Amino acid sequence: MVKTVGLLVMAYGTPYKESDIEDYYTDIRHGKRPTDAELQDLKDRYEFIGGLSPLAGTTDRQAESLLDALNDTYNDVEFKLYLGLKHITPYIEEGVKQMHEDGIEEAVTVVLAPHFSNFSVGSYNKRAKEEADKYGITLTHVEHYYHQEKFIQYWTQKINDTLNDIPESEHDETVLVVSAHSLPKGMIEKSNDPYPNELHETAKILSAQSNIKHVAEGWQSEGNTGTPWLGPDVQDLTRELFKEYGYKNFIYTPVGFVCEHLEVLYDNDYECKVVCDEIGANYYRPAMPDTDPLFIGAIVDEIKKLF
Repeated sequence: MVKTVGLLVMAYGTPYKESDIEDYYTDIRHGKRPTDAELQDLKDRYEFIGGLSPLAGTTDRQAESLLDALNDTYNDVEFKLYLGLKHITPYIEEGVKQMHEDGIEEAVTVVLAPHFSNFSVGSYNKRAKEEADKYGITLTHVEHYYHQEKFIQYWTQKINDTLNDIPESEHDETVLVVSAHSLPKGMIEKSNDPYPNELHETAKILSAQSNIKHVAEGWQSEGNTGTPWLGPDVQDLTRELFKEYGYKNFIYTPVGFVCEHLEVLYDNDYECKVVCDEIGANYYRPAMPDTDPLFIGAIVDEIKKLF
């Protein structure tokens, strides 16, 4: 007998249209409305990358790809897809409530972020569980998948492909910058959060498995809170690496993200490239996983371990 199990795919969310931006930004700021200047800055960033982030459409495609892959993998389970977003509708709670209304009693949850932090993936899982407990829905959480072989294989291939575009004589003057979204330093240190170590492990594995000779770790896209965040920031790191080693080629792999959106298209492709142009180095950024079968397969393999 085939049983129906919910698949709750959770992600950050992004405005669907320009009129959503203020409410979206207010939600990120825990209900505090941004100033006109802050709001305009965000609008300008979206405008720079083409109007709005492609994240919403990509999240939908990733969720559908994962659903299809799981239903192809399991013979005795039919997964039914639900979306839960952190900062815009359908919110995580709305996704869980819809599961209840559909009669779902058991579900697997996955966040579209490969590394675990109590303040990122952990916070999504907590919100989902609090809502699920109201209805008696049992959840199995995927906490991370950065270590999955297919996830590493994806990035290893992209790094090696990028190296093939760089003259072999310059490989010793090439550095890989592995990064993820920064988080407030105090919170991470106070809770002994695993997040920084998971990024470090990712960089270490990619260094060992790819053909790259030099690897550095950085953080990006920190918030404007007036308190220290995890560093070094990738822009500062780029300048430091150039000053110390004179690298000619910088390959950026923002492995903490899973698709192209504002933080990659602006923070990497614009801000990091500006620094590379400033120091006279070449900027490279391989394609993001999006719906690549290796990436989707990595999540499926993690789910198979748990469920």
